[in-house]
Amino acid sequence: MSDGLVPVEIIDDLKHRHAEVHRHYHTWAHIEALMSWQEKLAGQLNDPTSVELAVLFHDAIYDPRATDNEARSAALMMSTLESFVPRTTLDRANTLILATAGHQLPNTADHMLKADCAFFLDMDLSILGTAPTLFDAYEEAIRNEYAFVPAEDYRKGRGALLRDFHARERLYFTDYFHDRLDQQARTNLTRSIEKLKLA
Repeated sequence: MSDGLVPVEIIDDLKHRHAEVHRHYHTWAHIEALMSWQEKLAGQLNDPTSVELAVLFHDAIYDPRATDNEARSAALMMSTLESFVPRTTLDRANTLILATAGHQLPNTADHMLKADCAFFLDMDLSILGTAPTLFDAYEEAIRNEYAFVPAEDYRKGRGALLRDFHARERLYFTDYFHDRLDQQARTNLTRSIEKLKLA
């Protein structure tokens, strides 16, 4: 994490938000995992600061019952950091956060921003390409976050989401993540989809 980029009291607030009782996957551990990727890939990013801010704030507001978490998280970042971070950097981070709503690249002529967004979205979905035990723990954590959803409804909804990802020509936008994680991610998704059919 960049020294002094975000005041410690704001980081503490973010950690508190990520410790909410209903969170099982979208915790601070998820942020730390993405920060590791961001630090590793900083040299390939056009604006590593905006990516770092997007990582820190993209799940700041997370209500599994809501459909506007991304927009509210982005708005929180903008209002919280307006006195600390240049507006151009915040605007770029805002675009990155909003892109997580559908995990699609933004419609922008800014090729550098789009390239950074590709890396950011791939970081966020890197869990799909992890070892089976880690992926299974992720799937269990997501189910716990949606414990209020009846089993049949969850089976259909989660299955549809995973099939949508699996059907994409490319799960990962960047060659970096595609080459490293695509094969394992598709294996994991196939297995999870089959398990949901049997549930």
